[in-house]
Amino acid sequence: MRYALDTNTIIRFLRDDPFVRQKFDAAVARGDEIIIPPLVHYEIRRGFLCKSVPKRENSYYILTERCPVGEVSAKSLELGARIYADLYKAKRTVADMDLLIAAFCIAGGCTLVTGNVRHFEVINGLMFEDWAAGS
Repeated sequence: MRYALDTNTIIRFLRDDPFVRQKFDAAVARGDEIIIPPLVHYEIRRGFLCKSVPKRENSYYILTERCPVGEVSAKSLELGARIYADLYKAKRTVADMDLLIAAFCIAGGCTLVTGNVRHFEVINGLMFEDWAAGS
């Protein structure tokens, strides 16, 4: 299985959420691939640059050693534009950042791990899980 972590999942991970940590550890034990979408990396990094939280920032860098940051591809950007157009025609909207994270996941064959399921449920073809469910 290939997973991509959303910003809220990484924040929960860095805060030692037991549900997220347990599911993360289980995925690692199974040998699943876990990556960080580049726009999620951007969101995390901008947060660290605005607030001084050195312990969490260090934990994030340790996480990125195990879970690499992916790269934006022309394929994912094209897919994002198509998803936007389809949603626009259906009179639905998704924030651009979320739409591009979803397109990255679909293009890369990843299941998005997010606590914001409502942000993504209108995007056809996106697989997602909430590792914090039950918390």
